[in-house]
Amino acid sequence: MYKSLIALFAGLSLSGLTLAAAPVAGQDYEVLDEPVSTQTGKERIEVTEAFWYGCPHCYNLEPMIESWAEELPEDVTFTRLPATLGGAWNKHAVAFYAAKELGILDQVHEDFFKAIQDEGRKLTEVDDIAAFFSDYGVSEEQAREMLTSFGVKSQVNRAHARIRAYKLMGVPALIVDGRYVITPSKAGSLENMLIIADALVEETREERSQ
Repeated sequence: MYKSLIALFAGLSLSGLTLAAAPVAGQDYEVLDEPVSTQTGKERIEVTEAFWYGCPHCYNLEPMIESWAEELPEDVTFTRLPATLGGAWNKHAVAFYAAKELGILDQVHEDFFKAIQDEGRKLTEVDDIAAFFSDYGVSEEQAREMLTSFGVKSQVNRAHARIRAYKLMGVPALIVDGRYVITPSKAGSLENMLIIADALVEETREERSQ
């Protein structure tokens, strides 16, 4: 089931294509009927990446989005949102928020991806994740405590609410300003997702300036 959900949003081509014209709603991206409140207010434009550590397309997007995020204007905030579509998805979301609370997310994020995608590790059990985290300056006991904490569970629940509000059934996806949803199947490629995101950020900026 997980593979079919990923494939739903996987583009036929992962090679870069430049858009010949401005992106079109319904063709290159979707517009949500009910916008989702952003966490940045009106002073900044929020771009959210919905992802899953077990998704190969998310893994392929990662180096591109890292470079892209580094060049974002000051009025744009980039955030990551782990998808919660059940099973391993939810357990990896727990790992994401636990790492964040432990202060090791920046160190762990890429390596966690690599462990799953390149090394074939599942990393779905608390003990396995705790052992993995212990290489980043925290004890296994600290990691286990955080992985099973109420605070992390609450963050996963909030992430699930946002995933449902975005009406996502697969990943990767980029959500701009809580209104526009960009997926590989609509954009045509992973690279085009970022091009469309840039265009929608500019459109949002122009709307707010009026």
